[in-house]
Amino acid sequence: MGWLEQVAAVEALEDAPLDAALVAEFERAAPVSGSRPIRFSTPTFKAYSSCELEGCGKNSFPAFSVTAGACALDCEHCQAKILEPMLPATSPEMLERKVRELVATQDLQGFLLSGGSNRRNEIRYERYYPVIERLKRDFPALRIAIHSALLDAPRARAMADAGVDTAMMDVIGAQQTIREVYHLERPVADFEATLEALCATAMEVVPHIVIGLHYGRILGEPAALDIVGRHRVHSLVLVVIMPFYAKPGTFATPDTSDIGRIFLEARLRIPHQPVLLGCARPPGMHRRVTDAYAVMAGLDGIAFPADGAVAVARAIGRPVEQQHACCSMKAGRTVELRPRSIKIHSRAAVAA
Repeated sequence: MGWLEQVAAVEALEDAPLDAALVAEFERAAPVSGSRPIRFSTPTFKAYSSCELEGCGKNSFPAFSVTAGACALDCEHCQAKILEPMLPATSPEMLERKVRELVATQDLQGFLLSGGSNRRNEIRYERYYPVIERLKRDFPALRIAIHSALLDAPRARAMADAGVDTAMMDVIGAQQTIREVYHLERPVADFEATLEALCATAMEVVPHIVIGLHYGRILGEPAALDIVGRHRVHSLVLVVIMPFYAKPGTFATPDTSDIGRIFLEARLRIPHQPVLLGCARPPGMHRRVTDAYAVMAGLDGIAFPADGAVAVARAIGRPVEQQHACCSMKAGRTVELRPRSIKIHSRAAVAA
């Protein structure tokens, strides 16, 4: 039985419009990823429920925003809404107090530090570095990730010297997208320069690419993959544009087949480093199909997987584990998911 028949038989995908030609491409490319395991990440950035995975302990890996919900860019796709679920940490003292409290009461394993950008797509974290140094001194096992935004080499070194373990940044490959979607007057070269500066440090560097960032169209994604491929990154995270954050009518939802082909292109271009599907992507059946394609394309991990993702992995023979942390880094407890029965149906909707 081929992959199409196996995946179409998964209960969660019984009404899914699977692209038969694309699934065949995934199956032909399978030797690139082989039998490598796939990691399903369930941090506490937001509530999560699945019939296939257990929930994550509250606040085991939270996200903090140094600007609360404020962002000067007000990008077309985000409208600062992605900051809303994060815990506010608008002063170093607030961050340190909350982290120490969570370490003492809820077995904190690590955290993500983020925030809204200024008009140059920069986030000034410098006043937080003494706190990070103290936290790393007192809790050496604590894992700290940070959204770097754009920066230069001295600021990248200061970030690393403070004890940050993982640095993340968006890589944008189209000047038109930077100007129109981000409202930013900086060249594509500045994004590659930031990635180069981060990669020159000892931090694990995890660039992100937003699929469909240009109003739901595929535009700068291949160029962004080229940029990432030129540098020694730790891993790559792909996310999908979420139009419900944008003003009505400004964004289309990218087609799942177009998303799946970007997944496959990323896997083929970056065969040795982990390629992961991050938190952001549209909900509903679109998410189920997207996640199924991520599994079949050979991506190494998925954050907050949709129902059916575990079953798809097992159907095509990929070992599965669960991680209670941000998909960009390994921290906290890993759960090996043992095989169990997979609900299937005899028929499923399949698009030729």
